[in-house]
Amino acid sequence: MDIERNDFSFPFNLVSYKINFGDSSVSTSLLGFAKNKAIYRYGLGATLINGLSEKELRSQQIAIAAPKAINQDTIDWPMGNRLKNMITTGFNKQLLDKTVEEAFYDANTKATRGTRALLVVYKGEIIAEKYADGFTAGTRQLGWSMTKGMMNALLGILVKQGKINIAEQAPIAEWKNDNRKAITIANLMHMNSGLKYSWFPAGPSDLTTMLFKEKNMGEYALHSPLIHTPGTVFNYSDGTANILSLMMRRMLGDKDYYRFIDEQLFYKIGMLSALIEPDAGGTLVGSSYCYATARDWARFGLLYMNDGEFNGERILPQGWINFTVTPDSANNKDGRGLYGALWWVNAPYNKSNPANRKYPQVPADCFSCQGYDGQFVWVIPSKKLVVVRLGLDSGSYLDPGSFLGDLMKVF
Repeated sequence: MDIERNDFSFPFNLVSYKINFGDSSVSTSLLGFAKNKAIYRYGLGATLINGLSEKELRSQQIAIAAPKAINQDTIDWPMGNRLKNMITTGFNKQLLDKTVEEAFYDANTKATRGTRALLVVYKGEIIAEKYADGFTAGTRQLGWSMTKGMMNALLGILVKQGKINIAEQAPIAEWKNDNRKAITIANLMHMNSGLKYSWFPAGPSDLTTMLFKEKNMGEYALHSPLIHTPGTVFNYSDGTANILSLMMRRMLGDKDYYRFIDEQLFYKIGMLSALIEPDAGGTLVGSSYCYATARDWARFGLLYMNDGEFNGERILPQGWINFTVTPDSANNKDGRGLYGALWWVNAPYNKSNPANRKYPQVPADCFSCQGYDGQFVWVIPSKKLVVVRLGLDSGSYLDPGSFLGDLMKVF
């Protein structure tokens, strides 16, 4: 099958699995050892059984939001999927088609680039959309760390509602009697909390332990020791995103927590396919586990492109996007660029010098959600562009800087 052939690289190709359609579960083992099981629950997605029995997991009572009863195929984009007459001016259509095609296949070697979906939104309208074989506009795809952008939005909504102040200390009871009590919500969002965390997706690390062995991911992360003064050292951490998700759960209570993201974000911007899976303890995995169609990822980008407004309604507070794209400290440079508040930024400091940008050929105001294996939502306000790329990096890998540079020549 396609997933087995393309998604299971070493060492995952050593894993055997059994799908049980009767109880919606998948059981796996590695060479007869390291056995695991995940179950699927409607409205919640798949959950790995960790730290509790299967019976206990299946008996969890989680009050999800009622599905939005609309047919998006009868509604105009962006709230729906009915596309208007495409914009035909302001860009080179022939060059756009060529750039899109080369995002899927290397023009020289004809090797695949692993791209599964590419979508370009210009001035609010979809002007390019292409999918790999086996994928369609209706296929939900995993965003991995792009999920952190969702946490940014939820926190922004809570700020707008007057429920939190990001400059204040994070309300984590476990920290109130030690030096971690100085960590602010903004520190967590900027990945400079000072908490110890090791990020290594290909082997043993805090990341893989948290994602694949822990019942309560946020609780695992919040017990990390403080090794730096908060606000002084950047350390990319999935753990802090899950601490933020757990913090929101405790604040909202289980009655409202699971409905909050649908009712306050997804339903308001037409992201009806979007789903964030919970861990075994019931907390949404805010670091990694959001699935959505390419069009829904594009809708999310449009929310940020339009300064937090969508369909005539202000979703995020005034000034939230500016906060999001402004790093807290100049020492947070990473191989993927500079980090704002749960979003990556292209060039926040010396915007006039392309040499200081992650993508030199791309406008300085570009910012993005990025996920493992080549997931991207790029927002470029000066070009009125939102670009979504989903895939599984393989073959002749897509170089984001080169691709975006070629795309800029289109406009």
